[in-house]
Amino acid sequence: MKKYTIKVNGISYEVEVEEAAHSVASPAPAAVQSAPAAKNPAPVKQEAPKAAPAPAPAAAVSGEAITAPMPGTILDVLVSVGQSVKKGDVLCILEAMKMENEIVAPRDGVVASIGTSKGTSVNAGDPLVGLE
Repeated sequence: MKKYTIKVNGISYEVEVEEAAHSVASPAPAAVQSAPAAKNPAPVKQEAPKAAPAPAPAAAVSGEAITAPMPGTILDVLVSVGQSVKKGDVLCILEAMKMENEIVAPRDGVVASIGTSKGTSVNAGDPLVGLE
């Protein structure tokens, strides 16, 4: 038997847990009896939460950045640097939630840079294409 102190809603309880034998079928759990622990139980050590890894920086684009409206995967980039585009021209295709979404030019311009490539996963707000 192992003893643990568990805190629930600000109340500390001392519980005993029995180690089970390694078997294929396990019996139904037995009822656990608990009693409030002493007023000042020994402090329980807690590990500090680990920081999540920093996301990879998005590729920089020059000019006005056309960004991803939602997370997804780039299926195709249909423009190249230096290409003239008109308002409404499809710049790239973003797959999100099993649907293909066309990312279009918001205005006439020239493609200054491309910040993504085919097969790349993007998050909402990541720069895709830069327009001059």
